[in-house]
Amino acid sequence: MTKEDNSISYRIYFVAFAIFLLAVLIAYKLTNIQWGHGEYYRKLAKKHDVKSFIVPANRGNIYSSDGSLLAVSVPIYIVRFDALAPTQKVFDKNINALSDSLGILFGKPSIFFETKLKLARKNNNRFLLLAKDIGYVQYARLKSFPILKLGNFEGGRMDSIREVRKHPIGEIAQRTVGYIGLDKNGNKNGVGLEGAFGKYLNGKDGRVLKQKMTQGEYKTIRDDNEVEPTDGYDIVSTLDVYIQDIAHHALLQSLQKNKAEHGCVIVMETKTGHIKAIANLGRTEQDTIYKERLNYAIREKGEPGSTFKLVDMIALLDDNKVDTSKVYDRKGGLITYFGRDVIDSHREGEQRISLAKGFEISSNTVLVQAVYENYKNNPKQFVDRINSMGLNKPLGLCLKGEGIPMIPQPGTSKWNRLSLPWMAFGYGVDVTPMQTLTLYNAIANNGEMVKPQFVSEIKEKNKTIKKFEKEVINPKICSEGTIKKLKAVMENVVKRGTAKRIYSKDFSMAGKTGTAQGNYGVNGGADKYYISSFVGFFPVKEPKYTCIVVVHKPSTATGLYYGSDVAAPVFKRIAQKIFTDSPSTNEVKNLNKKVREQENKFNAYSTKTLNEKNIVPNVIGMPAMDAVALLENMGLKVKLKGNIVGKIKSQSISSGKHLVKNSEIELVVI
Repeated sequence: MTKEDNSISYRIYFVAFAIFLLAVLIAYKLTNIQWGHGEYYRKLAKKHDVKSFIVPANRGNIYSSDGSLLAVSVPIYIVRFDALAPTQKVFDKNINALSDSLGILFGKPSIFFETKLKLARKNNNRFLLLAKDIGYVQYARLKSFPILKLGNFEGGRMDSIREVRKHPIGEIAQRTVGYIGLDKNGNKNGVGLEGAFGKYLNGKDGRVLKQKMTQGEYKTIRDDNEVEPTDGYDIVSTLDVYIQDIAHHALLQSLQKNKAEHGCVIVMETKTGHIKAIANLGRTEQDTIYKERLNYAIREKGEPGSTFKLVDMIALLDDNKVDTSKVYDRKGGLITYFGRDVIDSHREGEQRISLAKGFEISSNTVLVQAVYENYKNNPKQFVDRINSMGLNKPLGLCLKGEGIPMIPQPGTSKWNRLSLPWMAFGYGVDVTPMQTLTLYNAIANNGEMVKPQFVSEIKEKNKTIKKFEKEVINPKICSEGTIKKLKAVMENVVKRGTAKRIYSKDFSMAGKTGTAQGNYGVNGGADKYYISSFVGFFPVKEPKYTCIVVVHKPSTATGLYYGSDVAAPVFKRIAQKIFTDSPSTNEVKNLNKKVREQENKFNAYSTKTLNEKNIVPNVIGMPAMDAVALLENMGLKVKLKGNIVGKIKSQSISSGKHLVKNSEIELVVI
């Protein structure tokens, strides 16, 4: 062997030894990693590649007292496709069928999806978007398609879901029903019923494990969740959709007619305190457009004006200071206390009148004289009477943001010598519309003051989880004799007093008008505006509802800005429509008796619906909610124009035409 051959052999041995040594070192390192640091690296890999994601719980629904949906969570789905997940055999065998199914579902040519799917597989696309923001019906169909029905790993289907909150009745009662959002810590938060009852509505979120793929995307490891979410409970509110619709539109009409800034209406069921309607409308930047912006009814406190005179009457009568027949001199509609004038809005007319008549025509001079003369030596007695009615503290409503009332107390910094006379005609005190309504409702309810309620029960499907019973604030705010007299004078306010314009011999109403001035002490009165109100109950003998209407800053151009002109007509419209337009509750006898003609018509209709599943039905004249349910169940996309509590006036696709799934049909509601 030559020296050259020996040199080559040595080099080969050296290289072989070096490779062997490297292999030993690698084996050692792997063993060291596996057994010495394996757990650390496994956790590190899992930390970077596998994460736990939240699976949001389904938020509970909010219902009206009549079973209508006020707020509902609608699931919206996004579906992606991992083009590398299916085997080549499965992909080739089912690509045409999958493309056909997608084409039918989304109304596109089959070749469009076939090209898209093949290109995705060729380009190793593991996150091909198939569908975005689709509803459950489409999602359920899509899950059953070839390849996709095999699931996550074998079929490559990747689903994600988000919740969209819908309000079927639109903006009506929007501020009270509320909305949800996130606070600074990322927790669910909201206003109205959504916020107040979030702990019941929210449910409990679940969790799912996902593995990191390319481009920062994550894919679920398995079809099942690591922790399944728990759905939230449903809330049954006291609101009545029918009464709410009446109140909303009656207020809107008044705001537009009087070019007012904002206003509110509340309708309360007298015996229970259930709030059947609450409307809060404020003018937007467009002068003629009003929306639910703030809950004025429960948070806006201010000087109530003449509606506070009911407090005077309760105190005077129940403390046995005077009777309703006591006569006072109006003194030309002007009296002065400590250099400040108290003026009647209408100074002319009869000057010597009874206390009852003074209340009926809302005479400031009469009521102030009566209160000041009887309580000037002991104002605490008058204020204690107010406190005993609970007007000096919040009602403790379930909704956030209730305004805190202010009643000046003798001996404090807020009390001065003008406090007593000024309180007598509704100035120098702050209360909210809801607090005023609660007082008047107590008179209508024979002295029992009940707490306003917005929710009657909490349910899990058909099971009641919690029921909210009537809460009594004060079992008797005054004597039976006082209540009887007050009901009579409030009825006369409507019959012959300041609200006589809304009187109807066919329908009994009782209440009190109010016209307060705002900013009267600012800029020499140049910035003064008016707040018009009316609060009362109906019918008079057995009151079923109590209602308050407050309208801020009506236009003074026409001179019609008093409570009798602006707010009282809204009250009348609500009262009359509730009773004249509500469905009859007469007992139907022989309910189970079969009528041959009716049976024949039913059988004919049943046969027609079974045979004509692919025909667009005639929904004109149907209730809007029923029509939407019918058409969406048939596969149509419904676009509603108008209020969902009305009836269908017209439909964009004529009845009898061939029904094409996923077509859009527009319904006009009256």
